[in-house]
Amino acid sequence: MTKQVSRRNTRWRVLAALLFSLTLVLTPSLADARAGSSFGGSGSSFGSRGLRSFENNGASPLSRTMETPSAGYGSAYGGSFFSRHPFLTGIFGGFLGSMLFGGGFFGHMLGGLFSLLIIGLVIGFLFRLMSGGLGVTTGGMGMPRSLGAAATPAQQRYRGRDIYVSDADLNAFQSLHAAIQEAWGRGDLAQMRQLMTPEMLSYFSQELTRNASQGVENHVSNVTLIKADLTESWEENDLDYATAHMRWTALDYTLRTGAAPSSPGALVTGDPRIPTESEEVWTFVRRKGGHWLLSAIQQV
Repeated sequence: MTKQVSRRNTRWRVLAALLFSLTLVLTPSLADARAGSSFGGSGSSFGSRGLRSFENNGASPLSRTMETPSAGYGSAYGGSFFSRHPFLTGIFGGFLGSMLFGGGFFGHMLGGLFSLLIIGLVIGFLFRLMSGGLGVTTGGMGMPRSLGAAATPAQQRYRGRDIYVSDADLNAFQSLHAAIQEAWGRGDLAQMRQLMTPEMLSYFSQELTRNASQGVENHVSNVTLIKADLTESWEENDLDYATAHMRWTALDYTLRTGAAPSSPGALVTGDPRIPTESEEVWTFVRRKGGHWLLSAIQQV
């Protein structure tokens, strides 16, 4: 009797966890939904850091990434498709995002179908769970094979080989930082496409679309870099990665779309006259002999 009660309680706990997860999937996060949040102030960390995407580097973990942690993550085979092809990833993500979240009839139709598919899969899983078809057990029977595989000791994972970057590379990081901030302030996706990976471009595009739907524009100007400290740099096959701790000041404010800063009620957040200080960890990537591009942003 005790085992039956314990099994029933376990199933209900799993059910509650699944319903909570479904809520998170289908509901925008509070940070992302906050009006006027710039890409650097939304409280999220996003992008990819290759084989080191899920390592603790002292910054906030990546909350949005196309990397997939698995038993094969960081193996000698070079990691996932996304870590091996950072210049291709984001194209599919941007295409999928435009279908699911873009405007128009087809965007809404596909978004609705996708949501129904998720709900249907979850409901099917719950029916199997409640009927005992998934074999949920308790009482120290051991962890599932997948969990055991995911628990591979970190020292067995291939992390890429540490490399040295020159002062010219550090100058390139600083130039990229300033150029990306200015392009974001103008909402210039064409310029940003030349400065970051396709994955990062898809995230920036989503943020600009979200701001536009909320009727606001985030402006960033007068960027002054205070500190740019390199924290790590490594290579993965024909790719080089470098991560730097960035701290800067800028005029960072959000206005109602099309309004002048002096217009009554135009200012949503920030101040167009008083600089604010920001701090983030940026990761850059390049192919051997190529130009550096922004690959990830992490909050501190």
